[in-house]
Amino acid sequence: MYLIGKINSDIYKCITKDIRTDEVIITGNQIRHIKERHPDAYEMIVEYLGDVLSEPDYIIEDKHPNTGLVIKRLWTSEGQYVQVVLKICTTEDEPGYKNSIISCWEISEGRLQNYLRNKSILYKRE
Repeated sequence: MYLIGKINSDIYKCITKDIRTDEVIITGNQIRHIKERHPDAYEMIVEYLGDVLSEPDYIIEDKHPNTGLVIKRLWTSEGQYVQVVLKICTTEDEPGYKNSIISCWEISEGRLQNYLRNKSILYKRE
């Protein structure tokens, strides 16, 4: 388990108001999952995970409860966006659990625009 950083509860209450902790972790299993599913993205994204979580551009509703798609533009050569699937730890979870990164990958401007047209936007940075 690796501590990635902390979230601002005022921003992330759009996912759920029942936020047990502000700490965000990623497990070894999730790192392996990301490397297997999105090998090119992981190495580029890992150093920016704290920034993505602390200053998201958008949070989109996910199909799983207490989970959001956190999106931020990174100034890479392709100008891609990073999407992080974040599970918020609530009082329903086991004591000691933390907010957890489930997965992450790059998305294009086109994919972002598709999300903005077709999914529920929970948060947009002003």
